[in-house]
Amino acid sequence: MSIVKFLTSKVFFKQLALAVVAIVVLCFIILKWLNISTNHGNFETVPNLKGKSIDVAKIELDENNLVMEIQDSANFNPDYPKYSVIDQDPKPGSDVKKNRKIYITLNPSGYRKIAIPSLVGRTFRQAKPTLEALGFKIGKITYIDHLGKDEVRSIRYKNQSVKSGELLPKTSTLDLVLGNGNRS
Repeated sequence: MSIVKFLTSKVFFKQLALAVVAIVVLCFIILKWLNISTNHGNFETVPNLKGKSIDVAKIELDENNLVMEIQDSANFNPDYPKYSVIDQDPKPGSDVKKNRKIYITLNPSGYRKIAIPSLVGRTFRQAKPTLEALGFKIGKITYIDHLGKDEVRSIRYKNQSVKSGELLPKTSTLDLVLGNGNRS
């Protein structure tokens, strides 16, 4: 039998029809199985967790069949209480599937600590922008007898002298002791 006769025979069309029916039935079964196994159309709404403590956030997520995943602590934000949620992903009001992980970012207990740079011997003009760029604030400036005018002689924090490399919280107010240009 030639190929042309086979392609126009009843046997070929019967086999082709059976193959098409089998594919349609198989696709229908797979789509129904996917709808059932993926809970198609069943969503949970993500609650707003911003400003809430970890315990309250966990309770709210459990009530909504969602899972909490602590992503990281961000820079300290004084507008939120310590260890409270300051950001979340997905955003509040989003529709997600049951048991979806909600990634939260927590507010740490305080500002992170930053090392004091080596500024003794440098001028106030050099020291001020360096300290401000690190997040420190310049407090009281006092002068002592020293030949170098406006040269940093020491750095003080809460009336205690601090050395370079010491760790202090960001936004700490540092007092500077400068030379007045007079011989001692």
